[in-house]
Amino acid sequence: MIQGFLRVAAATPECVVGDCGNNAGSIISLIHEAAGAGARLAVFPELSITAYTCGDLFSQELLGKVSITAVRLIAESTRELPITSIIGFPMNFRNSRYNCAAVISRGKIHGIIPKTYLPNYGEFYEKRHFSPAPKAMFTIPAGVFGNDPVPFGTNILFTDEKNADMSFAVEICEDLWAPVPPSSAHVQAGAVIIANLSASNEIVGKSDYRRNLVAGQSAKGMCAYVYANAGHGESTTDMVFSGHNLIAENGIILAESVLFSTGLICTDIDITRLLQERRRMQLVSNEEGSGCGGQYVRIPLALDNSAAPQKSSVIHAGDNTNTVPAESSPTAVTTIPLFQTGRSLLRKIDPLPFVPGNPEETARRCEEIIALQTVALAKRLSHTNSKTAVIGISGGVDSTLAFLITVRAFDCLGLPRTGIQAITMPGFGTTKQTRGNAVQLAEILGTSVSEIWIHKAVKQHFEDIGQNPEVFDITYENAQARERTQILMDKANQSGGLVIGTGDLSELALGWSTYNGDHMSMYGVNSSIPKTLIRHILAYCAENPDFFVDPPEAAGNKKYGRPVKADKALMKSSYKEFSSILQSILDTPVSPELLPPRNNEISQKTEHIIGPYELHDFFLYYVTRWGFSPSRILFLAEQAFTAENTRLAKTYTRPEILKWMKVFYERFFSSQFKRSCMPDGPKVGSVALSPRGDWRMPSDASISVWLKEVEKLEE
Repeated sequence: MIQGFLRVAAATPECVVGDCGNNAGSIISLIHEAAGAGARLAVFPELSITAYTCGDLFSQELLGKVSITAVRLIAESTRELPITSIIGFPMNFRNSRYNCAAVISRGKIHGIIPKTYLPNYGEFYEKRHFSPAPKAMFTIPAGVFGNDPVPFGTNILFTDEKNADMSFAVEICEDLWAPVPPSSAHVQAGAVIIANLSASNEIVGKSDYRRNLVAGQSAKGMCAYVYANAGHGESTTDMVFSGHNLIAENGIILAESVLFSTGLICTDIDITRLLQERRRMQLVSNEEGSGCGGQYVRIPLALDNSAAPQKSSVIHAGDNTNTVPAESSPTAVTTIPLFQTGRSLLRKIDPLPFVPGNPEETARRCEEIIALQTVALAKRLSHTNSKTAVIGISGGVDSTLAFLITVRAFDCLGLPRTGIQAITMPGFGTTKQTRGNAVQLAEILGTSVSEIWIHKAVKQHFEDIGQNPEVFDITYENAQARERTQILMDKANQSGGLVIGTGDLSELALGWSTYNGDHMSMYGVNSSIPKTLIRHILAYCAENPDFFVDPPEAAGNKKYGRPVKADKALMKSSYKEFSSILQSILDTPVSPELLPPRNNEISQKTEHIIGPYELHDFFLYYVTRWGFSPSRILFLAEQAFTAENTRLAKTYTRPEILKWMKVFYERFFSSQFKRSCMPDGPKVGSVALSPRGDWRMPSDASISVWLKEVEKLEE
């Protein structure tokens, strides 16, 4: 396991009904294949040794004996592989017959888990053949599965012998469909991975239900869920099986097989992320509870150990058994340690964690965020009885989004857009393009717009404090930002309105704002939206101009949602102009425009100074949402920002990532004092830095521990 990732597999072998030898051979081959792919855990379908559809053949004494021998044979045949396998088989034990799972590792059967809930409706009649799992735990005597006794029961937790936090438990098919699945108790006992051996037949629409069920249970348990389903070779007398295998993690399907296929699906489970989520939410306690019957038996395994044990004699096939046919025996496979080739994961790490990868989902996300911001601002305007709002517009992406949200809030409250005072305040670094975009946008949306040049006031301030206007230092820059904030605040006082803040989440994280300058407002609508996401929201707005450009009488007819469309023929020209302005704003480099331009071009580009926002937003997400260490974030970033990732046109090398990571940590720690007194603003996503909400950090916390790790990584 590297950086907390464990590779797992769900496998569907081709089976022959009742032929345990053939089925064992197919299983052994797939175990070798899974181990060769670097998997450390492989899950097989329910009753995969015999096939699920044996019917009354399950009552045959010979089939019971052969199936146990087949399990032992699989254990011996995979003894030297660094993988744990979970196999389904029927077992006669004392006075009953059970539908069971065997957990096999390094030539040994470590535990037998019987099925708890037996379906006996429709096409299923399992109670004809099997008994439900007993509530008590038992021990299968030595000699049945080898030289050692084997625990038998539902309350078994398998843990890694070197890392007790990495553990798994097992449930079987219908157990998942129950109102309270055994896995719900398993996760309370500490299971991070749930393995499900299933024989769920395929009917129209069932795959969607199954997918939702697996994803939902993994979300409820904050766990990984590995679901292996029966497939080709099962009897089709009354049912058809599709081999629909699924691997989910905390509500997300990571891997899924094609219906009506056999073989493996593999992916990497993020154990560290799951544990971090549990510790954050504290919904999974350390109290075991009663599970399905009594306390849990904990069995250590070499789940994350690649060293093969010494071969030793365990069992031999008896007289009344099938043996694995020669043609089914697996060829020699060289196992590949996890991440040996290029240290690459089998799952994608998104370089834009705040932005959905699917265009349709991105559009839905953007519309939802606009609605959230609109409702939040409308509530604050209504509560303060404000009929006006004051906003500084610069022609940049942040102020543009805040301005559009203010327009929507006024429409939804039935207030005239002329009550929005859009003010552009050109300074020493303002360019003609940004000023023009800001003014044109206000004009096309029908708000009030005015220009207040700050040159004279700032020069007077320089004279008052003895600042040389030819020295382009931090005082030169911040004096402009504070002058603009003073203007906005005083204009709001004149009209009895609110100053709408424009700063975004990325700037808050990096402290990229002037304290008591653009840092301050009366309500910050963008405060929990990162820069990378703001750009996508504006692109969405450009594609949907009717969301904003329609006249107020049409827009106000539907509160907080998409407005009633005006006559498209009349609005076509305005729509086109609106979209063109937004596109121009998106094409403009991010800049505070505080230093004089060169040839009327922006000379001060933010990302040249503090680094690419796509990297900083990536760091921000994994530092605050997941609490990951610098070394782990570096590993994820190296997976995300590669040439294979088609979401970004640019890639980043390890030295580049580390350079800007160091900048991120330094700025993040040193700027907490600004966040400790930030204005109110709505939380719209899973990451926010408000001291009243998600993030409570001392303003004088030391960075030394984090910085030392970054510097060690640089070495």
